[in-house]
Amino acid sequence: MMVDDLKLRTKLNESRIREGWVEIMGKPIARYTSSVSLREGKLYIKIDSAALKQELNYSRVKIMELFNKELGAQVVKDVVVY
Repeated sequence: MMVDDLKLRTKLNESRIREGWVEIMGKPIARYTSSVSLREGKLYIKIDSAALKQELNYSRVKIMELFNKELGAQVVKDVVVY
């Protein structure tokens, strides 16, 4: 039951991140984002612009802080921009 609860919580957090992506990151960034997923504490962000990808790589800690604040817990432990 605890495993099911953990899987459900992970999916819920991922859903909340996706729903809040445009609001938190803004429309210009969201426009170039092709996918956002959360796996094992890592937030994977697929970006279609090389310049934006580089910019977001520099801002990984800030992105992690923003989403952990939004979720109210230390859910995101790392950010991978690809």
